[in-house]
Order: sequence, then structure tokens, then C-alpha cells
Amino acid sequence: MSFEMSDISSNHFETLSQFFSNSLQSDALIEQSQKIEHSDVEGHATDWYFDGLRMGFSDWHYKEPVDLKWNYSIDVGLVTLQANLRGSVFAGSNTRNGTKLFGNYQHNLFYTDTDNAGEGLLKSERLRSSMFFIQFPKEIFLRLTANANDALSRFSENVLNGRTSLLSPENLPMDAEMINLIDSIVNCAYRDGLKKMYLLSKSIEFLVLQAEVCNKNLSQSYTYIKSRYDQECIRYAREYLLNHIEAPPSLFQLAKIAGINEYKLKRGFKEVFGTTVFGYLADARLEIGKSQLLQKIKSTSEISFELGYSSVQHFSNAFKKKYGLSPNNLLLRDKLK
Repeated sequence: MSFEMSDISSNHFETLSQFFSNSLQSDALIEQSQKIEHSDVEGHATDWYFDGLRMGFSDWHYKEPVDLKWNYSIDVGLVTLQANLRGSVFAGSNTRNGTKLFGNYQHNLFYTDTDNAGEGLLKSERLRSSMFFIQFPKEIFLRLTANANDALSRFSENVLNGRTSLLSPENLPMDAEMINLIDSIVNCAYRDGLKKMYLLSKSIEFLVLQAEVCNKNLSQSYTYIKSRYDQECIRYAREYLLNHIEAPPSLFQLAKIAGINEYKLKRGFKEVFGTTVFGYLADARLEIGKSQLLQKIKSTSEISFELGYSSVQHFSNAFKKKYGLSPNNLLLRDKLK
């Protein structure tokens, strides 16, 4: 499977990597990292290959709004676990008429059979986009997920029969546990065989979390947001909140933006996500802050400011309350690994 990205304002493109290549199936762990720098965008991408699996993470920073074109062709049946952290992914030649595949902090699992191709756009929102994925060859996926729960069993049946399919008909929201899991993969300090074992265990853990969330979502009935419109409003409210995490709106403003009344927003948000609007915001800020600290690109003061904290001390206190150690001690512990 080949995958290319290009800036649609020019003819220049970078081949990031082979999206899936038989030559990279290896008993040993293969890790590839590269940095991409252009006039409008900077980014880095890391891929891990082992035992036929591929994991990948990419992070893009834009100097101004720009849409990146992507296209792929596939010659092997693949199950892809896609977790979109920031930015939006569209299928089709433009964002106006194209289909939005993924928004901020959404995930899903899909199967694509051989002899398939597609194209679309990666749209920057707030000048950043990042994504994570795991790809399983058909046979390996079926072996790993044998006798799973109802949602994953139905999906596996489609995979077995070669039918293109999605685990969930609608993308699912990522929770703090999933964000933390991605951080642990990207910042894994193990090497060689131990790292391979660790990455395999985390790929299975992500499948378990995803299957459980999907199963719960399919069987869940809501008391306060019974209509599809209300459910979409709640999910949009969450996405808007994450897009404006440094300066979040009030509950009244968020309800107006999402197109739902304040009572339904408060009750419905807790019903869907298991916490209050601002409880969710507080957790998301800290998870993002932890991720950025471990990436070691920005200082603690820069991170706290960008996440909307009134001071570094406020961020440090909230961080220590949640994780049991300060940001500086987290970095020290990571350095000693």
C-alpha cells in the first residue's frame, strides 16, 4: 500500500513512506522516523514495523492554513485502527463537497480489501494536525480478535468474508485512556525486543478499549438526548471544546454554538462522556499537556499558557493532583528510563 501527501498549492510532494510493504515485514522491530520541512508546513512521522503489523504517528505544524492532499493505493487486505488527534481528514477533492472521515479526537476501525484506492484532504485546524494508526494484516487481525465481544465479532465476520466495513457506523470520541495510550507508544523508552513486546501489547490494548467503547455505544440508550440531532450536538460541543481548549466558551455560549439548550448540554454531555463539560475539559488539558511535555518540544510555561492556565503554578498543581508528580518530576523520571 503506497501513501503520498502533497501541498495542493504546488506540484511538490513528499512520499512519507510505504503505507504497507511486504519488504518491511520482519521478526525484528523496524523503526523509521523522518522530518519534513517546507515553506508552509513542518512535521515529523514515525513508523514501527514488526511481525506484519505497522504502527504510525505523525504531527504537523502549519505556518498558515493549508490543505494537504493525500492519496493511496492498496494491494493487500488491511484492518486499520485510525485515531485522529487534531485536524480533519476528508475524502474527495475538496472540503466543501468531500466526506469528512475524521474530526478532532475521533477513532474508528475499518477494513479495506485489495485493489482499492482513494484520495482526499488533510485540513489544518488551528494550524496543527496529528494522527495515529495501527494496521493489521487480515490473518493476524482475525487471530488476535477470535472470540471477542459482539461489536468486534460482527466486524471480524465482515473481514473474514472480504467485505469493506467499519467497526462503528459513526466515529467514536477518544477518551483520556486512549490519548494516554498513544503517548505511551510514541514516547516508549524500551529498545529492541522489549520495545516490540511493549508495542504489541499496546496495540492489543487499544483494540480492547475500542471494542468495549463500540459495544457500549451500540447498546446504550439515552435519557436526556434521545434524538440523533441532540446526540450530534453533544459530540459537536465536545469537538468545539477541544478546538478551543486554551480559551473555552461558557456553558451558555457552548450550548448556543452547538445548537442545543444549556440543560440538555449539561445532562447530555455527562450522559455520553461520563463527566461534566468542564470536568472533561480539565482532563483533556492535562492529557494534552502530558503529551506535549514528553515530546520535549515546548517548555512547561509555553504549554501551560497554550492550554489556557492562568499560571505555570496552576498547571503544575493540577498536573500533580492528577498524576501524582509535578511536570518537572515527570520529565526527570522519563530521562532516567
